[in-house]
Amino acid sequence: MTTGHVVDLDLTGKTALVTGGGSGIGQACARRLAAAGAEVVIVDLDPGEHTIVADLSDLASIDGLPATVDVLVNNAGLQVVSPIATFPDDRFALIQRVMVEAPYRLIKHVLPHMTDRGWGRIVNISSVHGLIASPFKSAYVTAKHGLEGLSKVTALEGAPHGVTSNCICPAFVRTPLVDRQIADQAQLHGIPEAEVVEKILLARAAVKRLIEPAEVAELMAYLCTPPASLITGSSITIDGGWTAH
Repeated sequence: MTTGHVVDLDLTGKTALVTGGGSGIGQACARRLAAAGAEVVIVDLDPGEHTIVADLSDLASIDGLPATVDVLVNNAGLQVVSPIATFPDDRFALIQRVMVEAPYRLIKHVLPHMTDRGWGRIVNISSVHGLIASPFKSAYVTAKHGLEGLSKVTALEGAPHGVTSNCICPAFVRTPLVDRQIADQAQLHGIPEAEVVEKILLARAAVKRLIEPAEVAELMAYLCTPPASLITGSSITIDGGWTAH
């Protein structure tokens, strides 16, 4: 077992592709896959080590990404917090492209290699907002619900070929994406920024702390292990009891 990790995972000889792997959950997933022996390709807007710089809102850019991928982690995303009445239409469309259309194109891009090899793991980083809704997040909630459907169809089509597809559904994770929401949430709810984490982000959680990216990455790693081969088409929450209400 790899020191510091709970899950015993060996991906030697396999290639993993992680979108949005430059920070937050994506970075934690990329590091965890590398620790398991995979050759990891990161796709991100910002340059970095082992990173292919690509804007996933440009769907044509996906054609230039590696297709010989054994593990795909669809993680890239963005957030806009605004009431529907004033939601920017262009940002709504952008979020659907990056968080639904791009994962669809990526799955389509790598699935032939996975089916040829008779093994593949697709892990879609969804959210509790893929299962339930919150106000002021119409684009994000719509996109995550769409990702959940895409994942289930992929699971059904991939099952005869040894390919699993699952969603991980975290509540609020300690990431730059969440940090950027704090000011917006403070303004919308009329409270100081210092109170947003406790009163808004963790209001529904039974366990009152933000999730660490490494905790999401460890769940992702488990879904790549042999004992998880029958877990497919699932939406697995890691939310401190957020959706138990």
